[in-house]
Amino acid sequence: MTTVYDFSAKTIDGKSRKLSDYKGKVLLVVNTASKCGFTPQYKGLEAIYKKYKDKGFAVLGFPSNQFGQQEPGPESEIAEFCEMNYGVTFPMFSKVDVNGDAAHPLFKYLTSTKKGLLGSEGIKWNFTKFLIDKDGEVIERYAPTTKPEDLEKDIERALR
Repeated sequence: MTTVYDFSAKTIDGKSRKLSDYKGKVLLVVNTASKCGFTPQYKGLEAIYKKYKDKGFAVLGFPSNQFGQQEPGPESEIAEFCEMNYGVTFPMFSKVDVNGDAAHPLFKYLTSTKKGLLGSEGIKWNFTKFLIDKDGEVIERYAPTTKPEDLEKDIERALR
């Protein structure tokens, strides 16, 4: 059976990272963008990351330019924006496609495992979130409108 641990991705600074490095942690995988109405969610994502990281939790940010061209810059610009504007310290990865034939294999897996509204697989917008349990299995999918702080009960449950 496939889990998120079977995938790898490039970090925002271009290094290859196996997601199996996060084995045993609860993960929140999020497709992000710097020029989106939901961009202020970076603040909430960083807050829950800081609150739960020592308990075995991590947020993994995956910038994507697929929605309204809201992530046009290079990785160095994205990293600087996240750090300067939101103090982001959680792991960020290189820009990826989250939908379509060129979608990153991780997102193909996530969207096929946890369908969205009305059973659709495609991600509708930036800041769609996937909660992953300690075994690398997808627990839940959240809409872009779901604020990071509204996930705390689910994160706490997954950490038990």
